[in-house]
Order: sequence, then C-alpha cells, then structure tokens
Amino acid sequence: MPKTDSAPFSYDGLDRVIHEKARLGLLTSLMAHPKGLAFADLKQLCGLTDGNLSRHLQVLQEAGLVEVTKGYEGNRPHTSCRLTKAGRRRFLDYLAVLERLVRDAAKAAGREQSALARLGILPT
Repeated sequence: MPKTDSAPFSYDGLDRVIHEKARLGLLTSLMAHPKGLAFADLKQLCGLTDGNLSRHLQVLQEAGLVEVTKGYEGNRPHTSCRLTKAGRRRFLDYLAVLERLVRDAAKAAGREQSALARLGILPT
C-alpha cells in the first residue's frame, strides 16, 4: 500500500498477519524452502513450541498464506507446511514495504548525521 501524504511513515503495507515476529520467521523459513518443511523442522528453525507453531500456522493458513498437509510417512504421522502461491506473492509485497521502510530510515539517519556534522556535533 502506498504511503499517504498526511502520514508518510505509517507504512500501512506492514501486514499485521506477517509482521508478528514468529510468523515472519515462519514465512521466511518457508520462503527459503519452496517445497515446504516438516512441522518438526519448522519448529526447530523458528524456536517455537508445538502449541505456538500450531497456532501461528493456523493464523497463516486462515489468511491463505500457508498450506498445511497432514498425512503419514510409514506408520508415523507427518505434517508438512509450505507457502501458497498467494502467500509467496503477499510475502514479497511485504518485503517491498519493509525495504522502503529501511531506505526511509537510512535517509532520515543520513539527514540527521549531516545536520550534526554541520553543527560540529558528532554522535557518540
């Protein structure tokens, strides 16, 4: 979503479903593994408990970002997770907004640094 003139730093494109720390980690992990990941591998990569992972996956699944497949490997239950096509697109859109946020912050920091240098004040 574009910035508005009245609130240029509101970053409306920072999708709250994605922006939450654990879900951002889950989506990043799944983005790096296009074929998907087993529940246990995702749990380990993101440092989540079974319950936390299940809940976050449920939120992502309800939003259409993640597909969860349950089945069996041999006699053992196996759950795998992968990004949907829409999830991949939405995550890339989110990253574009995040990149803009970082550029804006760097620009603002540069202006501050320049102003301090002009005044002869250097940050400690």
